[in-house]
Amino acid sequence: MVSLMALFTPEDLLRYLYKESSPELTAAIQFALTENWALREHLEELQTSVNQLDIEKQLMAPRKEVVMRVLQYAHDTAIETTS
Repeated sequence: MVSLMALFTPEDLLRYLYKESSPELTAAIQFALTENWALREHLEELQTSVNQLDIEKQLMAPRKEVVMRVLQYAHDTAIETTS
């Protein structure tokens, strides 16, 4: 018997998690998840990693006010140098 996990690459599973997989791939993964606990565990681990990356990305992003100040400074400086 072929392992259901062997049918899907890590990229397939990431596409599924990010809702970027084709309808056919989505259906195949959803069916496989009902049949294979190891695949479910693997997908849960990937989901945890994706969630952690999303949290870290939010923590690392500059505040909007900081970005706006930098853009304003660049704009003001550009006007001064061209005048």
